[in-house]
Amino acid sequence: MIGFFLGFVFGVGCALAVMYSIYMGGYRAAVRDSRLPVPPERLTKALAAKENDIFS
Repeated sequence: MIGFFLGFVFGVGCALAVMYSIYMGGYRAAVRDSRLPVPPERLTKALAAKENDIFS
């Protein structure tokens, strides 16, 4: 019972911590970059590649 409790609590807690760090680091930066008046070169390259179906 203790192992199940610890595994569930730490497993879910670690998963939430990883998702939160991805959100804070990558996702928010991507949203911020997409709203800039002049988009960064990396964003324009990624959008062009998406239009050319490189990622799909």
